[in-house]
Amino acid sequence: MDIRDLVKLTSKAWSLTILSLLHEGVPGRQAPLLAASGASRTAFGHSLQHLIDIGMLERNPGHGHPLRPEFRLTARGTEAARLAHRIQEIAHREHDGILRRAWTVPILTTLHEPSHFSDIKRSLPAITDRALSLSLRSMEACDWVARSVTGETRPPRSLYRATNTGGEISRVAASVVALG
Repeated sequence: MDIRDLVKLTSKAWSLTILSLLHEGVPGRQAPLLAASGASRTAFGHSLQHLIDIGMLERNPGHGHPLRPEFRLTARGTEAARLAHRIQEIAHREHDGILRRAWTVPILTTLHEPSHFSDIKRSLPAITDRALSLSLRSMEACDWVARSVTGETRPPRSLYRATNTGGEISRVAASVVALG
């Protein structure tokens, strides 16, 4: 998986959760997936359609009713579901809110080694300075990212590194996702 694919995948809040649930063996119909995810109908529907659009899910031909279709993982989706499940296991339900934010997992993936703001931005060209800054602050607040300031250079530069749960997610994601 490429970092651009990961960015697309995480752009909808419930995408990782849906993939993780399918990996766990939850039936690929909307009602069981919706109930297991805890998402609102609208957000769930958008995430499900997004997964179909990016080629992670497909309708299971010959199964399900036209109004209650059944979905299955594609080959790309199976790889992504394995990663999503590992990330969900690490994060647990208490950190589900920050994990559903669009840039959390891609940023943590780039932090497999300590990085400066500009290095993270270079790895994720689609991210804005504001989105990167806000995401790093929110991950700092829940102790997933640590920031240190190096005073040897002028002006001083911040160095970010993934810690605790963020460090575990970073290692798992970086082992599967190609950054270049």
